[in-house]
Formats: sequence, C-alpha cells, structure tokens
Amino acid sequence: MPIRARNTFRVGPIRLNFTQGGFTSWGVQVGPWSWNACTRRQSVDLPGPLRWQSARKPKGGDRP
Repeated sequence: MPIRARNTFRVGPIRLNFTQGGFTSWGVQVGPWSWNACTRRQSVDLPGPLRWQSARKPKGGDRP
C-alpha cells in the first residue's frame, strides 16, 4: 500500500491542495460555508456533528 502525502495551504479564505504530483485543487471557505472548485460542491457545517453537502452535478452541464 503506497503512502500518499498531501499538503493544504490557506491564503485567507482560499485553500490550495497539493499532493506529491503537484497542485490538485482549490476551494473557498467563509465561515461555515465552503465550496470546492474540483468537485463543484458546496457544504455547510451545521451544529454538532452534522454537515450538509450539495449533490454532485453530472458532467456535461446543462444539456437537455
């Protein structure tokens, strides 16, 4: 089983994620709300151990 290293750097509300291969993704976190650019999901931290996360949108966007 290979060991993987990951680093997250925070610059204000922006998070930059890096792995051994380089830059992987970025996201924004403002208070309890956050958004990930790679998965395009929103999430909100709720009181206690709860967390709401938006459903993943299918690839292809707004196709009929």
